[in-house]
Amino acid sequence: MLVVSFAAKALQYLHKLGIVHRDVKPANILLDKNLHPHLADFGLAEYKRDLKQVSTESWKSSGKPTGGFHKKNMVGTLIYMAPEVLRKEIHTEKSDVYSFGISVNELLTRVVPYTDLRAEAQAHTVLEMNYTEQQLTAAVVSEGLRPVLAGLDSGACASLLSLIKRCWDADPENRPSFSDIVVELALILEREAGSSKSLVSHEDLDIANIRSYQESINWFTHGKYFSERASLPSNAASTGIDSSNDPSSYHPVLSWGSFSTCGRRETMEDTHFLIPHMCNEKNIHLFGIFDGHRGAAAAEFCAGALPGFLQNLSSLSSPSHALLEAFVKTDLAFRNELDSLRKSKGVIQKDWHPGCTAITALIVENKLFVANAGDCRTILCRAGHPYALSRDHVASCLEERERVIGAGGQVKWQVDTWRVGHAALQVTRSIGDDDLKPAVMASDGLWDVMKNSDVVSIIKDTVKEPGMCSKRLATEAAERGSKDNITVIVVFLCPVSTAERIY
Repeated sequence: MLVVSFAAKALQYLHKLGIVHRDVKPANILLDKNLHPHLADFGLAEYKRDLKQVSTESWKSSGKPTGGFHKKNMVGTLIYMAPEVLRKEIHTEKSDVYSFGISVNELLTRVVPYTDLRAEAQAHTVLEMNYTEQQLTAAVVSEGLRPVLAGLDSGACASLLSLIKRCWDADPENRPSFSDIVVELALILEREAGSSKSLVSHEDLDIANIRSYQESINWFTHGKYFSERASLPSNAASTGIDSSNDPSSYHPVLSWGSFSTCGRRETMEDTHFLIPHMCNEKNIHLFGIFDGHRGAAAAEFCAGALPGFLQNLSSLSSPSHALLEAFVKTDLAFRNELDSLRKSKGVIQKDWHPGCTAITALIVENKLFVANAGDCRTILCRAGHPYALSRDHVASCLEERERVIGAGGQVKWQVDTWRVGHAALQVTRSIGDDDLKPAVMASDGLWDVMKNSDVVSIIKDTVKEPGMCSKRLATEAAERGSKDNITVIVVFLCPVSTAERIY
């Protein structure tokens, strides 16, 4: 909410100066080292008084192509553009309001607009404009198509969801101004602050009265709470590895990016995190992906808890041991939390047993450590060749089946493959799934349809910007028919140039 409020105030300030941004989207809201948001990228911004002349000159720069949508003269980013802009009318302050509404909804759902509405869940950029985007344009303008509105399970209140709908109203006159938006957001924040004062401590929460449905629980916050209870000072972690004075040692220069899409699933159950310079250490970096099943609860809890558990360890002199301990602590904390909530009448269903697969990559100085539980995967590209850094934990693997059976579990052939327990999971290791106990990085939405070598080849032929590489891999997986959520993280371990030739 604070990010949304700051963005609204920034746009309110611009509009008071008579400036229209014209490219409002999450990618243009940047966070500084203190996680304070800043509105960025004013390459398309114009004074309102100049917009008519600028737009007219743009439209007259060449003859009109056939096909309806003018790619060459497009100003902004398609999926955030207001219907009137798509009709080639002049941008106004209310066009920024529309883009703001789409952006806020994306931040709440963590789903790129329209990817959950289309058979081909493509990542949209100006460079990827094709006939499918022409159809999308027509649907937005003529049919009133909008992204799927966030639900209450996103943590947003009904007032905020109503505000989003008014921001993306087809009629610009019905949209609120940013002065009105700032006032409404302030009231929402005030109500949230007032309600939070009643939450004295975790033990005193009357969860049954506060949250009547399991979907309304903020599992990410619960995860952070558990990991912070045993917190150490932020500088407590130490690597025990010192290569700074060794001129022969390799010091990686990192760049990173990620992309997630709901794909063909109705809901998004993947979560991930990118934590460069963990513990304020310039040579420690952590990346993780969690692929939920039977709901997103476990994945969201892990995204909040696991980094905290890892940071709270007194030393990273043995990173592999630290990762193992963090995985175990996260699993135990989540299962304990589920058990506690089940004892509170009406909070969650007694027979609800969510879980998730997990993979993390920890870079300490010049060493890379990977921990995996399930069927997410990490590969390393070296000299153009893929090297698997993790092994899929699936029931189709004989060694994994024998391990599960040896631990007292059940493995049966069901439908088309080996599956574990009455839940019929294909994975043999996970976080959560307490009904089955005590017996590049990407989720399986990518690996189901792509080989390691395919991933390396695609990155080789893509501009070396990690976010774009992540987006292209997810797009390719969707086009190949992936039926699952897709999350991809790409990290370059050496300096790369976005101007590199790609043939």
